[in-house]
Amino acid sequence: MKQNPPPRVTATEAARAFLAEIRQDHPHILIHQSGGCCDGSSPMCYPAAEFRIGDSDVKLGEIDGVCIYISGPQFEAWRHTQLVLDVVPGRGGMFSLDNGRERRFLARARAFSAEEVAALDGEAP
Repeated sequence: MKQNPPPRVTATEAARAFLAEIRQDHPHILIHQSGGCCDGSSPMCYPAAEFRIGDSDVKLGEIDGVCIYISGPQFEAWRHTQLVLDVVPGRGGMFSLDNGRERRFLARARAFSAEEVAALDGEAP
């Protein structure tokens, strides 16, 4: 029996609540898993109309209607892990909508099992 592929991105209840809070001020947002540079490798939250998705960016999925993206090269490095969006105390990235809210998004990762990888890749482990 073929297993359904697991979601490539999930979120904690705290992250879902934080997304809902941000959406009260900015109804249409997206998350982009940063690949580094100025704000490290934090998930960055942007107004959807103000962030240009690149040709190599990969959509991991959606959390409560919020699209979650990652750069293509970073996806290749993380393709065998599930991104878990979470929230921790601290300051968000300079350009991220979580900045100034005394909490910030954090990406955690869970390695997929061999069966999950097979379901994602469409081939036997």
